[in-house]
Amino acid sequence: MAVTAASRHNLGMPALPFLTAAFYQFVELPDYAQRKKPLLALCEQRNVKGLILLAREGINGTIAGARDDVHAVLDYLRQDPLLAGLQHKESFSEKAPFHRMKVRLKKEIVTMGVPGISPTTMGGTYVKPADWNALISDPDVVVIDTRNDYEVAIGTFAGALNPQIRTFSELPAWEAQHEKLGQSADNRPKVAMFCTGGIRCEKSTALLRARGYNEVYHLEGGILKYLETVPPEQSLWQGECFVFDERVSVGHGLVPGAHRLCRACRQPLEDGATCSPLYEPGVSCPRCHAHTTPQQKASASERQRQWELAKSRQRAHIGAVLTKPVQK
Repeated sequence: MAVTAASRHNLGMPALPFLTAAFYQFVELPDYAQRKKPLLALCEQRNVKGLILLAREGINGTIAGARDDVHAVLDYLRQDPLLAGLQHKESFSEKAPFHRMKVRLKKEIVTMGVPGISPTTMGGTYVKPADWNALISDPDVVVIDTRNDYEVAIGTFAGALNPQIRTFSELPAWEAQHEKLGQSADNRPKVAMFCTGGIRCEKSTALLRARGYNEVYHLEGGILKYLETVPPEQSLWQGECFVFDERVSVGHGLVPGAHRLCRACRQPLEDGATCSPLYEPGVSCPRCHAHTTPQQKASASERQRQWELAKSRQRAHIGAVLTKPVQK
């Protein structure tokens, strides 16, 4: 089942009820704190759920709801001249991907932790999905997956380097020491970077540019746009792409994938995880079991019990559904 509006229309299929819109824009927002209250009020008025991050450097969000309501929020944002060019990606689903609405104030809309990096002035060169295969097939190009290790584990582009990072803020240190990136000005290679929706590459390419790399490229629209537009028979993508909502993962055509989510750590379950004695639904999986205290496990267990009770009574219970910070 494809989840894009165009593909369902072409197949004569009815539209799915929930529209998910993912968006970001790097732009100077000195009054970002004052934007929170009216934006949250509008989302609540329109029954739109999800997470929006606001910072001085811009906006980053993923929201879902009825189509007209989601577009009302997007139209509201674009009424501001600073956000008039805000782009978004759409997908549709049968079930609500989020159960809460939050607008948060942050120092960065995607946390790198390196001061002075400006994607608006130092970002790399965009490469459209249709041209991406040719670029990453060039043996002189170093291809880097900028996502976290658990994301890379379920899918990536053939031949891409995996930094094996736990958080995006670990990437700068990895870049500074990796042998394939070169350590002097005369042996710096061409670099191609990619991430889920493009936002992390805005910063990672800007960082390399600031460090003196001249030929730095990133996939426009990220993996999601590539999977949406590049036919499977022409694709160099292997596996599925992790997404930060209830779909967990998607494949070509943005069709929901087969992966399930650990409700405790919000990461995809590894193969065989549910057979492990360390797995308890809503409480822990082999990846996160050692990283939570007995008190945290007890709290998660009670939350899971309440969720199962509400489900048996056909009532909504949002305590077990956590909204993951947006990283695209």
